[in-house]
Amino acid sequence: MKGFNTPAEILLYNRQAWDKAVERASQWTIPVSPPTIAAARRGEWQIVLTPTKPIPQGWFPPLVGRDVLCLASGGGQQGPVLAATGAHVTVFDNSPRQLAQDQMVAAREGLTIRTVEGDMADLSVFAADSFDLIVHPCSNMFVPDVRRVWCEAYRVLRPGGTLLSGFCNPTSYIFDQALADEGVLQVRHTLPYADLTSLTVEEHARYLADEQPLEFGHTLDDQIGGQLDAGFAITGFYEDHWFGTALSEYMATFMATRAVKLE
Repeated sequence: MKGFNTPAEILLYNRQAWDKAVERASQWTIPVSPPTIAAARRGEWQIVLTPTKPIPQGWFPPLVGRDVLCLASGGGQQGPVLAATGAHVTVFDNSPRQLAQDQMVAAREGLTIRTVEGDMADLSVFAADSFDLIVHPCSNMFVPDVRRVWCEAYRVLRPGGTLLSGFCNPTSYIFDQALADEGVLQVRHTLPYADLTSLTVEEHARYLADEQPLEFGHTLDDQIGGQLDAGFAITGFYEDHWFGTALSEYMATFMATRAVKLE
């Protein structure tokens, strides 16, 4: 699609779109409340990778003093909660305004959170073996090449480290979205999906006019197979729904994995 010829152009556009999402108060940009942080300090906490289902507590290593990377996870949601448990948290995100939400919560609650702006598929700002845990909620639909994300995550994790990831069931992308919004499920697209190539010029123009982020529907071969090919051992899995969407009435539309970088 004209205007998006390089990954850098996609990255810049999606940065601006997510900054706009903060302005619009998207649910994924609303910071956690003071009571949530107070509860986390007492050891009562949960966070999500997918729309509704909390991550099982057994998926986490002990967090006090551990180095945690919240990958493409700005918005003041996961990072502050993990920091309140005693983890050393770095939040990495493409959107400055999403990172500002984490900074705001950190200032409000007296937490220490490092924020870094960048591309989830390029973690070269971090040395190898830098983190004990990566928390990567649903966000890799905003990058063209998800396998780069898995390879970079593997590189920056320490041996024995854990990667917790959420992502879309690719089946969601085979339907005509405009009809799905009206409750009609009509198969239209092949996988892998990309707004840039799967939509008509007119549809794409409407997305841009509304400043919506560009999305990419990755296959399970790239989502799960990509983690395995990067070197991870997958040790946990669950599915989740986003009720209120047409497809979620019939099947889970999100999934999450726990993966380990073996010693």
